[in-house]
Amino acid sequence: MPDERLVWRFPMPESEPIDNAYWKLERSGIGTETEKEFLGDHNELPKPWDVATCEDLDLRRDVWDWYDRVVTWFNHEYVWDPAAGMIPPCWPLHPHLVHEIGVLASQRRSIEMAPNANALEEWHRYVVPSLLERTQKRVKQHCDDHHQAWPGRTRFAHHRATDQVEGRRAAFESDLKGLAITEDESRLLRLAVVDENGQLIDPQTGEVS
Repeated sequence: MPDERLVWRFPMPESEPIDNAYWKLERSGIGTETEKEFLGDHNELPKPWDVATCEDLDLRRDVWDWYDRVVTWFNHEYVWDPAAGMIPPCWPLHPHLVHEIGVLASQRRSIEMAPNANALEEWHRYVVPSLLERTQKRVKQHCDDHHQAWPGRTRFAHHRATDQVEGRRAAFESDLKGLAITEDESRLLRLAVVDENGQLIDPQTGEVS
């Protein structure tokens, strides 16, 4: 039976793995020293707003499910004209949308727990229209009837081609060599102290040239 409510409440995660991930992230910032040490490398903590960091199977499954419920909710609550940028049903096949949806869901989760409406007003003012505009520009009507293959796949393959990769690395190395030369020139300009043997001494490091 269809849901006849005029407005739908935001779907909170309702997932122990997701709640646990957010709890760890919170404690990594404001927890006790013991808690912080227990968490290990904070950079490796999974972040529910970035599904790529969620490598635990249960957590990743729940994150995907949460994103899907958020998209359904968002399309119902915030999209009147689909031409304005409705999130397409094939969104998991669009990495750029997956990244957008993760942030959208996490921000709205925080707002749900806020003590006032200030953050929600900002979300309405900036996040929602910006997301719809970007979705409309990137996806357009390509996936209205069914998912279309990635138009940029050929160019991306070219981007990853061996000659292109090697060309970029050569450019990086050239830049680094230029920086090294600049540093050497800068060091020579600093060499203003001469010892009794006529050798230049770097006044900052004491190194003899």
